[in-house]
Amino acid sequence: MTSLAAESNAAAEAGVITPAGASPRPLKKRRKRPRFWINLVAIVFSVVWIFPVYWMVNTAFKPRSELLTVDPLFVPKHPTLHNFDVAINDTTFLTNLKNSVIVVFAAIIVAVVLALFASAALSRFRFRGRRTIMVLILVVQMLPGTALLIPQFLIFNQAHLLNTYLGLILAYVAAVLPFSIWVMRGFFVAIPAEVEEAAWMDGASTWRTLRSVLFPLVLPGVISTSIFGFITAWNDYIVAYTFMKDSSKYTLPVWLNSFSTPTGGTDFGGQMAASVLFALPVVVFFLIIQRNLVAGMSAGAVKG
Repeated sequence: MTSLAAESNAAAEAGVITPAGASPRPLKKRRKRPRFWINLVAIVFSVVWIFPVYWMVNTAFKPRSELLTVDPLFVPKHPTLHNFDVAINDTTFLTNLKNSVIVVFAAIIVAVVLALFASAALSRFRFRGRRTIMVLILVVQMLPGTALLIPQFLIFNQAHLLNTYLGLILAYVAAVLPFSIWVMRGFFVAIPAEVEEAAWMDGASTWRTLRSVLFPLVLPGVISTSIFGFITAWNDYIVAYTFMKDSSKYTLPVWLNSFSTPTGGTDFGGQMAASVLFALPVVVFFLIIQRNLVAGMSAGAVKG
């Protein structure tokens, strides 16, 4: 009896509850089992997700003799930088890179500024038709981009905006703006009304309240929509290829298609090296914005 009581006390101190007369069972072993399976499933999904990226990088460093082997080579036997040299020295690479940078950053700036004011109006002000506008924004967001391609092409053709930077910028703004407004509105709604009322009691005007109080608090939303807008515009192929007639105004996604021709076939090594170069700005941009995103969220939490 004494030993049984001692075991029960030890089990109680360890946080294990056992019925009377039963030997204590540690819960750690039972808890590890579901966690093990969750981690295993997460690892499997991570490998499946990252394998195409790995294969792209792997192919970019392969010489031509190792590209079309019967047995797949998961590690290049003779790695080379020749494919990157071919991609970088392509005559249209720098031109298309300049086009992408101009169009994408201009579209992000315009979309974020418009979404910032529109989401502030839809969340902090009461006016007739506000709910209708929100429903329309949601409906537009649900429409696939390819369904709007032909109407946009006809409108831009009548407005003489085809084969121009301005037309492509407006097309990207139209694609990014509904989602940006919807996301930023959530950040504005999360701000307590007392913050805004305190600014008004201190004598701040509506514009001063927006500029000095509300806008700094929604900085995480601005950064989040910037990431979405950058990725959407940077990766677009079909709009740039449809709206731009002059090859000197193509963007990088269209440039990637130049490595595949009907007569010469596909240069897989050069195309994969070009894809790596194409993906690097997205990775760098995300890493920079991610650090600012954490800082912005912390600042917003302190000010709120």
